[in-house]
Amino acid sequence: MQIAEQKVVTIQYTLTETQGEVLDQSPEGGFAYLHGARNIIPGLEHSLEGKEAGDEVSVTIEAADAYGERDDRLVQSVPREMFPEDAELQVGNRFHGQTPDGQPMILTVTDVKEEEVEVDANHPLAGTTLHFEVKVLDVRDASPEEVEHGHAHTPTHH
Repeated sequence: MQIAEQKVVTIQYTLTETQGEVLDQSPEGGFAYLHGARNIIPGLEHSLEGKEAGDEVSVTIEAADAYGERDDRLVQSVPREMFPEDAELQVGNRFHGQTPDGQPMILTVTDVKEEEVEVDANHPLAGTTLHFEVKVLDVRDASPEEVEHGHAHTPTHH
């Protein structure tokens, strides 16, 4: 069965950056996603289209087809009181926030001052060219419930 829209695909992958540093690897048994539901970055999803179980893919994905280019407008200073009193405000720490329209986002602390905290709402891998080594483990039809929910259901994730 070929990878296409509304197929649940299980892959094994290793993600590295340009210098070869491993950034992420799939868990034991692989990673399952619903193809076409934007569960993975666009460049990787496109490169897997039409592949079958057993196929192996080595692909380089530019930032625009991964987590996007860095946007300096997403780095802002906010009043320190916007954080809980017990928040550990150190450079590199991450916090969950919301966009003005209520969408969740992750903020990374980039500087801490007495009255303000500088945060970066760019994805940590924004602006990064990514390299994937992928092996397709399984391809199956998605259940109606998986299609409705927009993600794969596995024994450990529903």
